[in-house]
Amino acid sequence: MVMGHSQDKNKSISFEVKGNCGMCQSRIEKAAIKLKGVKFASWSSETKKFEAIIDERKISIPDIQQRIAEVGHDSEGFTAPDSVYNNLPECCKYRDPATMHMDHGNNN
Repeated sequence: MVMGHSQDKNKSISFEVKGNCGMCQSRIEKAAIKLKGVKFASWSSETKKFEAIIDERKISIPDIQQRIAEVGHDSEGFTAPDSVYNNLPECCKYRDPATMHMDHGNNN
């Protein structure tokens, strides 16, 4: 068990989120950062890793994963509704093997 001071409320978290490109990145990060308790959110199209700093008193990882799924992106335990996923731009359709390896203009 980790002991901490009451002011140590922020925690770094990370988990995988499916997506392909910069548009996915923007959508994923915006969905998360709008949630109360999310202090910082970042997603990498290269690693598919979502990282955030959260106030655990206000938000949980499943809450964030559910919100990200609601905007069209799968993560562990949460699948985006087909109706939302199907409305994503073609380059963002990560379930389609044809778009997974496209050059999405990310020359980072």
